Amino acid sequence: MIKILVTGSGGQLGQCLKKKSKEHKNLDFVFLDSEAFDITDSNQTETIFNNHNFDYCINCAAYTAVDNAETDYEKAHKINVIGSKNLAQASNKFGVVLIHISTDFVFNGEANMPYKETDLTDPIGVYGHTKWKGEKEIQLHLKNHYIIRTSWLYSEYKNNFVKTMLRLAQEKDELNIVDDQKGTPTNANDLTDVIIGIITTRKTDYGLYHYSNSGETTWYDFAKTVFEMSQVVIKVNPVTSKAFVTKAKRPKYSVLDKTKISSVFNLKIPNWKESLNKHIKINYLK
Repeated sequence: MIKILVTGSGGQLGQCLKKKSKEHKNLDFVFLDSEAFDITDSNQTETIFNNHNFDYCINCAAYTAVDNAETDYEKAHKINVIGSKNLAQASNKFGVVLIHISTDFVFNGEANMPYKETDLTDPIGVYGHTKWKGEKEIQLHLKNHYIIRTSWLYSEYKNNFVKTMLRLAQEKDELNIVDDQKGTPTNANDLTDVIIGIITTRKTDYGLYHYSNSGETTWYDFAKTVFEMSQVVIKVNPVTSKAFVTKAKRPKYSVLDKTKISSVFNLKIPNWKESLNKHIKINYLK
């Protein structure tokens, strides 16, 4: 029996893992949300690791409020950097493999080709910067780790772009959506399958990986596709980023190259439209 700790279990990915865990009887999951486990507390981290014989820790805990991070650096740093460091040190001490979720926001968005794991990082905001520093802490303190950068995550849980679009469509007749930022949506259930696959293969190809669904799109096209697949009729207008003033600057381009994770773990990565269609059929077209 493989014993796995999931931190930040109240978030999108944590809840997807909780749902999928029922399909894997050979995996013993312990789910702890931020109330049950504060990863920024090094003493609590050591106690929890000491009290359980974990084989893996999946770190889904993160400060992800991109705009709020600009004025709340201390909290973002505490969770994304100090929390990651605590988990890495405890994992090293107790022989645990750490699977840590990171983000496309570690890049500046100036590229025009999908980002590889070897490309230079250059975060343009506090959120991306703290996530990048968290990666560095893990690499410094723990050899046996997987860092998985992902992008544009959505699921049936918590707040996300798909949910927001469908809610706004009930409230408005017309929407303006940004059309000059390009990336790839990721169904959190697909990422969940990849993480569980990494664990069940028991491979030791540790290091940095990129994972999202395949293909690329803009937020405008993403929204239009959500409405088409959901059979929602609404007028959608493409606008530039300048139409929305936000505290944090967003990367213009954040498509991730998945060649490495695909080849190492022999993955067939579904296209974002295929995964989105499946998601909408299951959750919205009943």
